[in-house]
Amino acid sequence: MSNFPSDLVPSDLVRAIRGVVFDVDGVLTDGRITYTDDGHELKSFHVQDGASIKLLMENEIAVGIITGRRSPIVAKRARELGISHVIQGATDKPTALDQLIAEGFPDDNLAAIGDDLQDLKLFAHTAVSCPITVPNGHPYVVTATAWVTERAGGQGVAAEVTQQILSAKDRWPPG
Repeated sequence: MSNFPSDLVPSDLVRAIRGVVFDVDGVLTDGRITYTDDGHELKSFHVQDGASIKLLMENEIAVGIITGRRSPIVAKRARELGISHVIQGATDKPTALDQLIAEGFPDDNLAAIGDDLQDLKLFAHTAVSCPITVPNGHPYVVTATAWVTERAGGQGVAAEVTQQILSAKDRWPPG
């Protein structure tokens, strides 16, 4: 089931990645949204993803977040990790990516990681050379991407992707 880069995605494609755009719900989280009795939203992020996202940025690979929902929790997590390229409430993800590019995000050789139908248009953006999804993504999305991670959404997807990208660039293991 896994379209792991070493199996199906050319290492040259992974090696050329200059930036990674993450969706949140279903990629950096498991996709569940929990509300408290007083209406606050809860999300859980994997700690290995945070360390890995920082590692990408330390290796001069741009990191961005484009998500269709708005959440103070996402803004807080992005601040904690030092991610400045964040667009929440995106109704059109390709247009959101154009906005990030206009603000200085790389304009080619991007990986985009999403899990749902609205991510397909982002995957088709000319700047995206490596569309990635998770095994628990929408079944149609799983069949339409170059790479399906082994880890499910919220279970260390960024950690897996980071290891593969840095390995292809001969920068793994870190240190």
